[in-house]
Amino acid sequence: MSNVTDFGTAKKIVQNSANKITSLFEIKYPLIQGGMIWHSGWKLASAVSNCGGLGLIGAGSMYPDILRGNIQKCKKATSKPFGVNVPMLYPNLDEVFKIILEENIKIVFTSAGNPKIYTEILQKEGIKVAHVVSSTKFAIKCEEANVDAIVAEGFEAGGHNGRDETTTFCLIPNVRKNISKPLIAAGGIALGSQMKAAMILGADGVQIGSRFAATEEASAHEIWKNKITELNEGETHLTLKELAPVRMVKNKFFNDLEKLYENGTNKEVLTETLGRARAKLGMFEGNLEEGELEIGQVSALINEILPVSKVFENLLAEFNAADFSKF
Repeated sequence: MSNVTDFGTAKKIVQNSANKITSLFEIKYPLIQGGMIWHSGWKLASAVSNCGGLGLIGAGSMYPDILRGNIQKCKKATSKPFGVNVPMLYPNLDEVFKIILEENIKIVFTSAGNPKIYTEILQKEGIKVAHVVSSTKFAIKCEEANVDAIVAEGFEAGGHNGRDETTTFCLIPNVRKNISKPLIAAGGIALGSQMKAAMILGADGVQIGSRFAATEEASAHEIWKNKITELNEGETHLTLKELAPVRMVKNKFFNDLEKLYENGTNKEVLTETLGRARAKLGMFEGNLEEGELEIGQVSALINEILPVSKVFENLLAEFNAADFSKF
C-alpha cells in the first residue's frame, strides 16, 4: 500500500485548497476522478486516492459481484478515502446500493436520475452523497434534496451528458449564484490552469475524467487509450439525444448513426442500432470502429498515456504556475 504522494511543488495548492471539498471528503487536494464506465476500476481509484485526490470506482460498467470485488481490492490498495459512482440509469440499483452499504463505503456520487431517491437513505448510513447535474435547474433540485455536494458538468464532458449543451464555464458561475452547497466543476478540465479557472469562477473543486482515462492505471483497453492521445479538436460529438445524450468519438459507429439521422429515424431504430454492450466493445475490448468511444472534448489536449502520479504532478505544477494577476 502506497502513501499519499508528496509532490513538493504542491504547497501553494495545499494552502489554497483547505476548502469545502477537501474538508467534506477528507482529502488533500480538491480533485475528484470521474467514475467513468470501463475506465474506473480499483487500480485507477486507489492510485488517485493515494495521490491525495478522491478516486471513484465506476459502478456503471460493473455487475454487482464485480463491483464488490473492485471495492475490496481498492480497500487493500489504499488507506485513503475513495468512493463509488452510481449512474441511476442502469439496472440492479438496489443490489448495487446494498453492496455499498455492506462494504461500508462512505462516499457515493450519483448521476442520471433523481437525487431524492437514495440520498436520504445513504446519508442515514453515514454516507456523503454528491450528485452530478448539467443545469442550474437540476442543481437547485439537488440542494432541495440536501445532497452533500453538487457536481456541475458542462457538455464538453465525455459520456452521458446534458441535453441543454451548456458549457462548463457558463454553467459554474450560474450554479454558484443559486446554491450554497459545495460545488465541483466537471467537463473540459485536464490542465491545472483549467482547474484554477474553474475555482475562480466559483467551484470549490474539480472532477476530471478524460485525463485519467489515458493513464496506465485506467482499466480501458490500451488500443483505446492510445486513440485518446491521437484525437484532435472536433473529433467528438454529442449525439443520441433521443435516448440519453452521449459524447463520443466520430468513428464508423458514429457515422452509421449520422446516416440514420440523415434518412429520418426514430427512437426505436436508434435503440436497435445501439444494441447492447456497445461501450464495452469500444473502450474495454478496443474495437475502434464498431464500439461506442466516450471521451470529452479536452482529449485534444491529451498527448500521452501517463501514470496517475505524473498526472497529479503536472496538474499541481500547472495550477501553481497559472498566474491570472498579470491580466
